[in-house]
Amino acid sequence: MLKLPKHILLYSFLIIPLLLSFRQDASKVYVERLRCEFLENPLGINEVQPRLSWEIASQHRGTYQIAYQILVASSAEKLAQNQGDLWDSGQQKSDETLNIRYQGKALKSHTQGFWKVRVWTTHGETAWSDVAHFGIGLRHYVDWKGRWIGLDRAFAWDNEGQFARLSARYFRKNFTLKKEIHKATVYLIGLGLYELYVNGQKIGNQVLAPVPTDYTQGVKYNAFDVTSSLQQGNNTLGTILGNGRFYTMRQDYKPYKIKTFGYPKMLLNLILQYKDGSRESIVTDESWKVTADGPIRSNNEYDGEEYDATKELTGWNTPQYDDSSWQKADLVQEPGGNYEAQTTENMQVMQQIKPIQIKPLNHSFILDMGQNMAGWLKIKVKGAKGTKVTLQFAESLQADGSLYTKNLRDAQSTDVYVCRGEGVETWQPRFVYHGFRYVAITGLSYTPSLEDFEGQVVYDKMRSTSHFQTASETLNQLHRNAYWGILSNYKGMPVDCPQRNERQPWLGDRCAGAYGESFLFDNHTLYAKWLDDIQQAQKADGSIPDVAPNFWRYYGDNVTWPATYFTVADMLVEQYNDKAIIEKHYASMKKWMLYMAEKYTDKGLITKDKYGDWCVPPESKELIHAKDTSRITDGKLLATATYIRLLQLMQKFAFIQNQSSDIQYFKKEEEALKESFNRYFLQNQHHYSNNTVTANLLPLVYNIAPSQSRQTIAESMFQQILEKNQGHISTGVIGTQWIMRGLSSLGRADIAYQLATNRDYPSWGYMLENGATTIWELWNGNTANPEMNSGNHVMLLGDLMIWLYENIGGIRSEKEGFKRISFKPDFTEKLPWANVQYHTIRGNVTSNWKKQQGSLDWHIELPANTTGRVFFPTNNPRNIKENGIALDKVKGIKVIGIEANRVVLEIVAGQYDFKIDF
Repeated sequence: MLKLPKHILLYSFLIIPLLLSFRQDASKVYVERLRCEFLENPLGINEVQPRLSWEIASQHRGTYQIAYQILVASSAEKLAQNQGDLWDSGQQKSDETLNIRYQGKALKSHTQGFWKVRVWTTHGETAWSDVAHFGIGLRHYVDWKGRWIGLDRAFAWDNEGQFARLSARYFRKNFTLKKEIHKATVYLIGLGLYELYVNGQKIGNQVLAPVPTDYTQGVKYNAFDVTSSLQQGNNTLGTILGNGRFYTMRQDYKPYKIKTFGYPKMLLNLILQYKDGSRESIVTDESWKVTADGPIRSNNEYDGEEYDATKELTGWNTPQYDDSSWQKADLVQEPGGNYEAQTTENMQVMQQIKPIQIKPLNHSFILDMGQNMAGWLKIKVKGAKGTKVTLQFAESLQADGSLYTKNLRDAQSTDVYVCRGEGVETWQPRFVYHGFRYVAITGLSYTPSLEDFEGQVVYDKMRSTSHFQTASETLNQLHRNAYWGILSNYKGMPVDCPQRNERQPWLGDRCAGAYGESFLFDNHTLYAKWLDDIQQAQKADGSIPDVAPNFWRYYGDNVTWPATYFTVADMLVEQYNDKAIIEKHYASMKKWMLYMAEKYTDKGLITKDKYGDWCVPPESKELIHAKDTSRITDGKLLATATYIRLLQLMQKFAFIQNQSSDIQYFKKEEEALKESFNRYFLQNQHHYSNNTVTANLLPLVYNIAPSQSRQTIAESMFQQILEKNQGHISTGVIGTQWIMRGLSSLGRADIAYQLATNRDYPSWGYMLENGATTIWELWNGNTANPEMNSGNHVMLLGDLMIWLYENIGGIRSEKEGFKRISFKPDFTEKLPWANVQYHTIRGNVTSNWKKQQGSLDWHIELPANTTGRVFFPTNNPRNIKENGIALDKVKGIKVIGIEANRVVLEIVAGQYDFKIDF
């Protein structure tokens, strides 16, 4: 048997006896979910020392990795023979399964690696894992050949006014293969959006690709293996370019605010590797042909897509097509941004839902999907040639049953399909999406069936990672609504809403939201990409915008919105153990901190705030924002408290970066600001400022409040909630980021539960009572001014999702990436049971508990290679049994003490069934 490395021995004293007591049987231990740069089998990455990760699955209790071996080969054939010609790590004594850096031969552009791993564990050696692979993309500017092509003009049927209408561009290129192909890879930058075809076959399942960026800073390329799509002899490459965020939705309108980047364009390299060892490239140049006179007459993210099937270009992407009437492609300017491998997944049609009802209304039909969603409607219709079928989308209905569209502002949200007149015709758009529950369908001469329609739900390809079910239907429904709201707003970047003329990646919406979302979805690569967007949007002086990518130029300088840059980075460290993210962004974060301190420090406070505690529940249901000053928290308090929190995070990040002098600097600044904060805002050691809940909450959760005053301040906050606000929420976006966890940490989980389960105004439950299937933008979203009442926003979730998993389920990471896991539910009096599961970066974690009369049953699972601490609601270990056995007789369990009247156990990886008798 292998000896454990010293750092593993230090990590947990429990593992040594396990080696002696557990049977060494690896037949039920295996390696799964191999990932490179947190992606499964990425084809085009820029990193030449990519990070490799895996999970260990085991049916044994107490399975720990002792060592691993990775093989990386240049071909699948060599790997099958266990030849790691690129890298053979040898047997490395380590318990780490995440972020193992490739240390083999130098990897160059357009090379591929095939890899597998085996591990040695406390239950023996596993078999080799399944084979995974990765591809290095075109890393350098000079690796890209050819020219950018496009059509830099509009046509007679287009409209370049405020409500832009620009038809899609269709490109094609014929070429001949005379030798046998070994490997064929396409590298494509298609802006704003693309579809790729080879010999009439659509390549890939991606939609609305690539992910959006500020194209003057960076443009993303995608890579595809098209070997199986090619044939000897004649072949055709085809692409369709849509507008996306490149040719923006509003032209000739507020140019001081809205960025636009030009007409759609693309750069493509098809690299052909022949079996004889030779190589050839097919690239974009003036030999390509193009037309804009195809069936996609317009595609505008706000306004919809118009498709005229009578103008279909049948066979346009096949070798036999006659393109003599097409134009030569224009050679056009580059977009300006660096060429970057896209290391997050594209969007896909991730789910399909069927409508629940269709009703006639005047000369149209109103379709109800039963769920507010983001995506599009796939239709089956029939009509004479030229029949125009119009689909208008909305989130809600008016009293007469017609669509309510005022909250869409000037977004038209309408698709048009013109029939070709050939029986049943099936269609869905390509280059737009809508936020909707209801659809008004006009133009049909017959009554359609529900079977004629399908809602296609579109969001970034990622794993759903959780299960949440409790005895409270309100909590369950809030979780469902949050799930649908979150996925609706993943669009290659986290946007605020999917329906109106906005859909912008506001930073403030995700300050705590990204963390909560990580329990529901594996959102790691999406948010890592978003941090790059924020970094690219930073100005040379350090200023960070409120929107990134900054499609809207909102550089107003405040603290609470840019704070998201820091909190998302911290989430990636804590949830995914991605410390490289700090190395990448530390300098940019530090630059912003210094910029804000220099520009906005006055009398020891950070004085610049812009949005306040955005969207506190107003005194009137018709208002968007409160006017009652007693509800409004001082902006200087918000800015200074948040800046103090960021100073704390910067100390953590500086430690990761081994920047000791920075740690000292940020600590000194923190202490100075705390002193000023308390001197200026603390009133008689009783409450802060004007005694709003947010004003008291932030100093408590950020550890600003003096220790001798904490309880008094907390009691003042509790009184505000229970008496002035009658047990209801009164916080806006900033306060709601901490309200639930704050209350639980202060010993008032009962108040947190009350806020979470209220059903009257203002509350999340009020949304449910009024038919919401997602989360509203406003607490009074059914009555507020229609200028700002999106029915599908996530910013008001605050820390609710975090609380559901960490305080109801009790699941929390104690060491980055869930290497050590705590189980500490609140066990709220009014909630009798909860079943909560979360698939962490290391494997599945389960916490299912149920209170019986005089007892508690608690099923716990934690993945291999982790340990856990379990907090029981009793101060007597003898009250606890595992599977009916006293704790001192169970392997892998140790009582380590009593904290806050709770017995604390340390447990090894595995499954447990505890019972506590009170």
